[in-house]
Amino acid sequence: MIERQRFPLSFTASRFTVSAPIPALSMTPAEAKIQLDTQVREIINWHFSPETGCPFWLDWAQKNFDPRGKVNNYEDIIAHFPHFQDEWLRDLQPEVWVPAAFKGKPFNIFETGGTTGMPKQRIGWNDFRVDYEEFSHKLDDKHFPPGEAWIMVGPTGPRRLRLAVEHLANYRGSSCYFVDLDPRFVKKAITNKQFDVARQYMDHVIDQAVLILKNRKISAIFTTPKLLEALAEKVDLYSAGIRGCFVGGTTMTPQYVRFIVEEVLENRIGFYPTYGNTLMGLAASVPLTPEDNFSISYYAPQPRAVLRVVDPKQTENTVEYDAWGRVELTTLTKEFFMPRFLERDEAMRRRPRAPYAWDGVADVRPFGAMEKTIVEGVY
Repeated sequence: MIERQRFPLSFTASRFTVSAPIPALSMTPAEAKIQLDTQVREIINWHFSPETGCPFWLDWAQKNFDPRGKVNNYEDIIAHFPHFQDEWLRDLQPEVWVPAAFKGKPFNIFETGGTTGMPKQRIGWNDFRVDYEEFSHKLDDKHFPPGEAWIMVGPTGPRRLRLAVEHLANYRGSSCYFVDLDPRFVKKAITNKQFDVARQYMDHVIDQAVLILKNRKISAIFTTPKLLEALAEKVDLYSAGIRGCFVGGTTMTPQYVRFIVEEVLENRIGFYPTYGNTLMGLAASVPLTPEDNFSISYYAPQPRAVLRVVDPKQTENTVEYDAWGRVELTTLTKEFFMPRFLERDEAMRRRPRAPYAWDGVADVRPFGAMEKTIVEGVY
């Protein structure tokens, strides 16, 4: 890393909240439960009604049961629906997911995950805009000044993130520069032990980002933790004008989070970690406090998406708070209904924490990371 002045740990400069007022719950847990159950009934009625539903779920209802009037709350989804299978998003034509109400409207096709073979694909129209406009209100203007330019260094191409980050910047009155990354290529190179190839490709990506930062006025960045670290080895981010950093992607242990906050961002740049993907949108993190010991907790954008941390051997059951389990995702929008999808991640279950009145997930890492070697690449 380049030599630079060291700054002592400050719990105000890096989006810590020690000296700031503690945020209040946006609603009570009981109110959040009512909101979620109302969303469940609305989305079930939408996707399983011939007038509005999509071919996949209408066909599923004929083969299984019609959940309208039977699935009335979130617990009913757990009790009556099996786990959503990712093969359905790989093997089936995207048209089976088009709700009748959207028929004839061209859709975006977004890819997610994988190293080889057919990727999972989700279609959409406006969900990514809704998700990221909601997230925008969690960003502090001092870290993401409205009207000042952004840069994204990460997967663009067929990924939802490309349009979502640009929309987020535009929503805040800003424009966005892009440096592309192909995560499937990186994972493939690492899997094949072509470490020199992976490193050369990563250097190629970073060199492009450095060139833009040195020649354009940019105040905010979205990237992955590993790319952020590599970028900081080539350029002093604060001196380059960066004031806010929104990150997502690879695993961040508490030790690595501390390294990013103290060494890479020098406690001077706002740090906004997120956990998300094409199927969910994004779960925002709560600001770190000293009691967190750099353990990041994320909270889903309920009622549009719900995260549970479940017992891998009995997935109808959640684990205890502060215990490890597998992450289960349910997505509940008019564009996409996906019940009980088992993510390839594990996490610790966290209690509700202001401003969120529902459970969170913390220290997210690949499922089975303690038992086997898992290739993450740089995203």
